[in-house]
Amino acid sequence: MTQVPAEETIDWGPFGRPLFEDAAAKRLSRVGVIDVGSNSVRLVVFDGAARSPAYFYNEKIMCALGAGLSQTGHLNPEGRVRALSAIRRFAALAEGMDIPPLTAVATAAVREASDGQDFREEVLRETGIKLWIIDGKEEARLSAQGVLLGWPGSYGLVCDIGGSSMELADLADGRVGNRLTSALGPLKLREIKGGHKAVKAYVRETMAQLHDEMGNSTGMRLFLVGGSWRAIARVDMERRSYPLTVLHEYRMSARQISKTAEYIRKSDLQELRGRCNISDSRMSLVPLATIVLKELMRTFKPKDVAVSSYGIREGMLYEQMPRALRERDPLIEACRFVEAKDARLPGFGRVLYEFIKPLFPRSNWQRKRIIKAACLLHDVSWRAHPDYRAEVTFDNATRANLGGLKHYERVFLGLALMNRYTSKTANSRFTPLFAMLDEAQIKEAEILGRAMRLGAMLWLTADEEPGTLTWKSKKRELTLRLTEHARPLFGEVAQARFDALTTAMDATGTVTFRK
Repeated sequence: MTQVPAEETIDWGPFGRPLFEDAAAKRLSRVGVIDVGSNSVRLVVFDGAARSPAYFYNEKIMCALGAGLSQTGHLNPEGRVRALSAIRRFAALAEGMDIPPLTAVATAAVREASDGQDFREEVLRETGIKLWIIDGKEEARLSAQGVLLGWPGSYGLVCDIGGSSMELADLADGRVGNRLTSALGPLKLREIKGGHKAVKAYVRETMAQLHDEMGNSTGMRLFLVGGSWRAIARVDMERRSYPLTVLHEYRMSARQISKTAEYIRKSDLQELRGRCNISDSRMSLVPLATIVLKELMRTFKPKDVAVSSYGIREGMLYEQMPRALRERDPLIEACRFVEAKDARLPGFGRVLYEFIKPLFPRSNWQRKRIIKAACLLHDVSWRAHPDYRAEVTFDNATRANLGGLKHYERVFLGLALMNRYTSKTANSRFTPLFAMLDEAQIKEAEILGRAMRLGAMLWLTADEEPGTLTWKSKKRELTLRLTEHARPLFGEVAQARFDALTTAMDATGTVTFRK
């Protein structure tokens, strides 16, 4: 009789069994992609087969391959030299990293230029890299898949702006639908004769055509992909004095975008560029991109707008993922991967989650996944100096490359982990960020942190539960019932942590033991 491995018998609950150790996922442990765009050439090497992988290496070189293309029909000669040099460098870096062959795609500029095929052959001859020249609809599909990497099951409209083109793609039930491409990239718009009025008229006419062809896309969620959109979002953050400068999942309203467009129009672009840490070449395109964004908002009337740092490069990674991995929660899979790599007792995060779950009986599935993430991350920063461990955990949660997190959820997760290590969270350098939470959320983060702080005292093994917590909310009674095996672990410090938890919950506490 074949014995079932102990790992297979574990009930992983609603989050499913981790997949990053499976052979199909392990093939994605290092994936390198090159994106040859109209404005920049970038290499990204993804590290780790988690559903939300880290960026092992990320380098961009602004080449402006598409500059002047409308007038000459050729790639910008200087940009071509720089792009080839960049790809040569990237090929050498990939060889030094000992990663599998790079996947490389070229978009609008190379596909439209009369010497695009010649450039492709030169790249192959000089570097050995096969450059895939994709059409606009394929570019839209890959960008939309990049959005799905961060938001599985998403619906809405994806808009990816590059230097020479702008793509649209419908998302519904986590699948890419209708796709269109247009010449609304800022490099193309810069070459239109007739000044500002002519550009606005061209953008309005083109956007109306796109709207007619896209069909029923009005009023949907809008996902913005591309460097020019991110630059505008960064300026919006500066204008609003927004406390968290993570661009992924940043939200903007139509009114905010309108105010920021006016703010950009009235600002000194060089001075603004310095304050927002935007490159000179990117900032020069922002005014034109702003015209496009305002018209996009006016025409499609999205109900909300989310900035996605994931785009075509992440879409290329998503393309290589097995379906089972695609469907997983990116936040949970990434946290599991980090726990397996960095925690002192990998696997205990699941036990800790089951232990503290009774304290949050009314939490919906969205809050439960944040609680689960906190439990998985509760011990991954143990190498940090004790004086700074609480701050490190907050920084990691709020600024890490994690998909599937709204900004306020990042702060909630960070504050819970901060409370895991300290009871002194007031008047810290992170206090401005706490304003993104209401009082109830701040209290819940404190309770979660103190519960994890207690649970961390009760380590047995990665699979053995130390006991149970029972919460009677009407009577405000919290009972900790420990197994006999866990009895030796419950000393003075554990008692103090249990008392701190009951205080945070405004409850009376009882500790019992069972055989």
